[in-house]
Amino acid sequence: MTLQIGDPAPEFALPDQDGRTVRLGDLRGRTVILFFYPKDDTSGCTAQACGFQAELPTVDAAGAMVIGISPDGQASHVAFRDKYGLAFPLLVDADHAVAAAYGAWGEKSMYGRKYDGILRSHFVIGPDGRLVDVQVKVSPADSVRLAVAAVGAMAGG
Repeated sequence: MTLQIGDPAPEFALPDQDGRTVRLGDLRGRTVILFFYPKDDTSGCTAQACGFQAELPTVDAAGAMVIGISPDGQASHVAFRDKYGLAFPLLVDADHAVAAAYGAWGEKSMYGRKYDGILRSHFVIGPDGRLVDVQVKVSPADSVRLAVAAVGAMAGG
């Protein structure tokens, strides 16, 4: 099943890099940019995360927030956050169940080998818990640009 604009965002409760549980339901009333990335401190993932970090003033001004999700563990997330000065939570989706619920887990191919993994994606969730932007298999630069544009459009900017 593919999520579409207007669908309710699948609920989740995942630990962040510091072990605190982040629940989507607790963020109701706020716009959330949720981005899924394959692996901490790899080129594309770093570009995507640092791109969102650079846009945080714009995102904050619109009353929105950014959350990153990957299967990496807390220690990896802490190192990634600290290395690049990321000021948003990085959630641990160890069994990729949340990625699967969002359609951000699927078949990938590298050097002719097929395997299952995270599909770089983002989802902008409106204050009502419904999806306002859905991008699966998106480039790091396009992910940041499109998500920030969706937030800006919602904020009337």
